[in-house]
Amino acid sequence: MSIGTEWTWDSAIDEHLYAIRRQLHQHPELSFSEHETCATIVRTLEEWGIPSKIMCETGVVVDIHGGLGTGRTIALRADIDALPIEEKSGVPFASQNPGVMHACGHDGHTTILLGAVYHLWQHRDRFRGMVRCIFQPGEEADGAAQNMIEAGVLAEPTIEAAVALHLWPHLPFGTVGVREGSVTASCDDFSIRITGKGGHSARPHQAVDAIAIAAEVIRALQYLRVKMSNPVEPLVIHVGKINGGVASNVVADAVTLDGTIRSLTEEVRLDCKRKFIELVEGIARQYGGEANVLYHDGNPAVNNDARVLHRLAQSAGQVIGEANLHTLPHPSMGADDFGYFAKAVPSTYFRLGIRQSEKDSFDLHHPQFYFDEAIIPIGGKIFTQFALNWLEEGE
Repeated sequence: MSIGTEWTWDSAIDEHLYAIRRQLHQHPELSFSEHETCATIVRTLEEWGIPSKIMCETGVVVDIHGGLGTGRTIALRADIDALPIEEKSGVPFASQNPGVMHACGHDGHTTILLGAVYHLWQHRDRFRGMVRCIFQPGEEADGAAQNMIEAGVLAEPTIEAAVALHLWPHLPFGTVGVREGSVTASCDDFSIRITGKGGHSARPHQAVDAIAIAAEVIRALQYLRVKMSNPVEPLVIHVGKINGGVASNVVADAVTLDGTIRSLTEEVRLDCKRKFIELVEGIARQYGGEANVLYHDGNPAVNNDARVLHRLAQSAGQVIGEANLHTLPHPSMGADDFGYFAKAVPSTYFRLGIRQSEKDSFDLHHPQFYFDEAIIPIGGKIFTQFALNWLEEGE
């Protein structure tokens, strides 16, 4: 009988994991400032006798080498940072850091991976190959995944595939949502500075109104989305911030527009970027102004690899039962910097349901977001089962 079918989860560790989750939840830290979070992870691993290394200042990496020799490799990833949100969940272990909250469940992701690390370490003498467990900082601020990849987190030895999860309030508690292909969108940011010529509102013909140009730009961006892009390919162009003007009777000489663009494929992403810059600059010139476009290439889309997804779904089915597996009908236009991992190696990103009732279900990034910590061992079992199945497949 293979280890993939005979290992068991040690439920005696559950209460310890719950305590770690509460500690992390009480002390959330923003992206790239997760120093206490990093220390908690390292301290926990040291208590278990598990070696780790710090990468990119606040990231933690654990390599678990099988005692039966070299073989396949796999990476399991969890994000560890929090959000600039004032918590209103009312839980007794609410955030003690004003204006900062684990409103996206990353405290759960971290603890789930810790549970998997613990069990994989306990069984390491019974498999061959290596599992690399990555506690990644800075997901909410974008770019940390790319930083870790550039620092070598997928090398020495070469990582064959990677898997990540996200708690999901849109699925029943303890179920899993999977989808082949697109799962999350790319997310690029832009900042447009439109420069005109200031003047008196009574003599607009002597000025160049930057606000009027900005209005034309916003209108044209919807034209770009509807008429200049393939209608069967999802695309979001959103202006979320406008700043300009000093008084009601003054023609504004400058306006800034900040926003985001999201898509599911690299083809749409690159095509939109080119057309976006050309359109914005052209409109500003047409009305006598000038547009300076700062375009930031953010997270790539997460696209699930079919083979990795199949193995993940099979593993999840062993833990929760195949009846509790759901095929996600649509990708999300939300983003996750796990897209950098998915772009670098075959990967899969799955949803772990936490909804227990419609009444008490709050979405990600909501100040009342909450999840029952009983989900932690379920996620840990799926991670562990998948890793063992993946390593065994090579044998």
